[in-house]
Amino acid sequence: MKPFEYYEPASLAEASDLLRRLGKDASIIAGGTDLLVEMKEELRSVLHVVNIKKIPNLRNFTYDPAAGLRFGALVTVREVETSPHVIGNYPNLAKAVSLLGSVQVRNRATIVGNICRASPSADTIPPLIADGASLSVYDGGADRTILLEDFFTGPGRTVLSPGDIVTGISLPAPGPTSGRAYIKHGRRKAMELATVGVAVSIEHVAGQCSDVRIALGAVAPTVIRARRTEDLLRGRRIDAALLAEAAESAMQEATPIGNVRASAAYRRDMVGVLTRRAIGYAMGGAR
Repeated sequence: MKPFEYYEPASLAEASDLLRRLGKDASIIAGGTDLLVEMKEELRSVLHVVNIKKIPNLRNFTYDPAAGLRFGALVTVREVETSPHVIGNYPNLAKAVSLLGSVQVRNRATIVGNICRASPSADTIPPLIADGASLSVYDGGADRTILLEDFFTGPGRTVLSPGDIVTGISLPAPGPTSGRAYIKHGRRKAMELATVGVAVSIEHVAGQCSDVRIALGAVAPTVIRARRTEDLLRGRRIDAALLAEAAESAMQEATPIGNVRASAAYRRDMVGVLTRRAIGYAMGGAR
């Protein structure tokens, strides 16, 4: 590992000022499960490491039946995975985080860190987008809110500017008739990046969809909403014929590439399969 300078700011203002002054050669460390590996293998050039672990109020974790879920930038993946509030109200997110790395990694890694890595195949991002998550970002003077679906500009790229710090994540409370699901497909059952990931959050009454959000991972430069497919489902009764239409629509919205994990054609086919299954699971059972 190449030498680097290390900083431990005591406040958001101090951390933001450091990051702004140090520029592109500075990186935040929280869990460090990606950063330290990439520094050791010299895959990322980092001259300055800014540790945010001593900044207060970044470990907060709250749930309110009306306001929903909020947790800070230092909350680990494992804390989210084992939270009764997440398991009971956001089962798609609970499933997704349980598939991230190993339990050792999940005890160190943070959800915010996984998001800011901006990988199109990240497990945490599709369910969070499907659930309408937003990020709180401190920019040196105030906080602003960014919808997660608007946060990414490309693989490994976000809308953050130097000095910006993501301080937490908020998710709306689930509706009384909501259903949620996340399905990840990969070559292995554990310790695997997603070949395709599909998350669904749906509101339905007596089998009819009143609202739905579908997020597709690893099939475009960023995780995307399948908006045309959502429009196809809203206001209609979910049956086998409509699921087949939705599967075909989602396949058309995906723009996958081929690489060592799967061809573009295979990924597109799997989008159809997983979208049909995820909607079925979110409605209360496989269809």
